Amino acid sequence: MSDLKQIHALLLTSGLSQQQSSTSQIIDFSALSDSGNIDYSYRVLTQLPTPTVFDWNAVIRGYSKSRNPNRSISVFIKMLRHGASPDYLTYPFLAKASAQLLKRELGVAVHGHIVKAGFESDRFISNSLIHMYATCRDILYARKVFDEIATKNSVSWNSMLDGYAKCGDVASAREVFEMMPERDIVSWSSLIDGYVKDGEYGEALRVFERMRVMGPKANEVTMVSVTCACAHLGTLEKGRIMHRFMMENNLPLTLVLQTALVDMYAKCGAIDEALSVFRGVSLKQSDVLIWNAMIGGLATHGLVRQSLELFREMQMIGIVPDEITYLCLLSACAHGGLVKEAWHSFECIGKHGMVPTSEHYACMVDVLARRGQVEEAYQFICRMPGDPTPSMLGALLNGCTNHGKLGLAETVGRRLIEIQPNHDGRYVGLSNVYAVSKRWDDARSLRQAMERSGVKKTPGFSLVEIFGSLHKFIAHDKSCPDSEEIYGMLNVILNEIRSDSDSRDQEYFL
Repeated sequence: MSDLKQIHALLLTSGLSQQQSSTSQIIDFSALSDSGNIDYSYRVLTQLPTPTVFDWNAVIRGYSKSRNPNRSISVFIKMLRHGASPDYLTYPFLAKASAQLLKRELGVAVHGHIVKAGFESDRFISNSLIHMYATCRDILYARKVFDEIATKNSVSWNSMLDGYAKCGDVASAREVFEMMPERDIVSWSSLIDGYVKDGEYGEALRVFERMRVMGPKANEVTMVSVTCACAHLGTLEKGRIMHRFMMENNLPLTLVLQTALVDMYAKCGAIDEALSVFRGVSLKQSDVLIWNAMIGGLATHGLVRQSLELFREMQMIGIVPDEITYLCLLSACAHGGLVKEAWHSFECIGKHGMVPTSEHYACMVDVLARRGQVEEAYQFICRMPGDPTPSMLGALLNGCTNHGKLGLAETVGRRLIEIQPNHDGRYVGLSNVYAVSKRWDDARSLRQAMERSGVKKTPGFSLVEIFGSLHKFIAHDKSCPDSEEIYGMLNVILNEIRSDSDSRDQEYFL
């Protein structure tokens, strides 16, 4: 950018600054280049007596992808007051700015200008409007714009598919996907990501397997979503297969993809493999997200000291912690029972200009409750701004139950049922309190109240991965075709355990 400023200064001193072609190139580069300066571009624009539409569009476009997309709108208004006529390239960037700002009313005003200018049938503009309305969660109007496009291209279809996925309507996204005349990598990746964001991780992997058979070759964007699905399902072998797929197909291991791999290995219990991926990233190229993933992974595995040491290493190389970093540190302190360190981390949030979220408060309650400091945890909740969340009260209830503070446990348990009367786990939590206290009549009354409210206990389930496939089962489950053989083997194992236990007992008594 400094070289460009020197060239501009030379044009000014030589009297050539009013030459349209030279000045337009300066505006374009400074507005759109990664090494440019959009504010400098705007200053050059305002010095021109008659800027071209190309100049206005370059600055509007530059601001639309900046941290201050609002300026796109103000430059557009200035353009109109200057007497310049917007063209078909002006409006998509205004729609993009509206989407960035999540201001539907602004997007509607831009849409009105488009209609007045006679550009409503332009496909490029319509595609940008679909994206804008979908981003602003007005999926019905996005679909209306989509349906009015006479000749849809792949961008039109992908915009509509992605819009449904962003709004959590994966059924409609799948419907659009199946209707598409042609599907490209964007189509497949959008659908897979939609399933992941909707929590349908198994379906995301099934779509990916279908893509491998009949679709285009997956790219690094696809693999981020697939890796996230493996992480949430806890399918370690499947995750390893996906990692090998990336390596064998020479996919670029972007920082986002490496972060997803660290998170996947950590969540699947392979903390050493997570560390291996993490240590393979250049420190200069790392960011706070991958450090958070590794710090949080170590904390989840109970490697508390290593988690705190990694945080200190992160600070030493100049990575600035964010709210998630402190959430990971508080989680580590909860696992390790480090109350003093937890208070320090919690206080650092405010010192560094951040505001603690409800998740930070819940973690701090968890730290105190696990250490048996339940009265202090209760007072902490009472002093916090706003009402306590179920996660905070749930952490306090567990602490009270585990440390025998049953009076406070009952108070907290009843409060949880008031907040979430249809949550079966809240009734179970309070029932456990009564069971520990041997208050069987109260436990029975609570079950009856639960039945009257129509709340049913959701059975807990376990997942086991065998040869890359995930199997789900509950207690006394006989839905598996091999259940007879499974229970037969289970009985053999139990008999072996009893036999071994009996032998040890006989040796002891002899």
